[in-house]
Amino acid sequence: MSGRREDLAQLRRLRRAALFEGATLLGLLTVAVPAKHLFGYAAATHVMGPVHGFAFLVYAHALIVTVSGGGWTRSECARLAVAAFVPLGAVANVGLLRRKEAEFWSNPT
Repeated sequence: MSGRREDLAQLRRLRRAALFEGATLLGLLTVAVPAKHLFGYAAATHVMGPVHGFAFLVYAHALIVTVSGGGWTRSECARLAVAAFVPLGAVANVGLLRRKEAEFWSNPT
């Protein structure tokens, strides 16, 4: 049972990482970049850029760990991976991750 519990925890970590990555990108694009270009406040991108980079790495790590556990189709894996390179793509995958979590609960094995 602890294996299933860990799988569920990892799935939830991936969903949180996707939201974190999307939120940092949104902050970078809507606050930091305009502040740099409109107001000459370059410090905003110097702060948000590395924060978003870290969020991206967290998402990539969570993705690798989660899908390596099995139970994912190639198209799901590709969708999750490609989403990391599309603006707000990781956030778009939250629905897929919720469906996978619902599948997890509906399969008692």
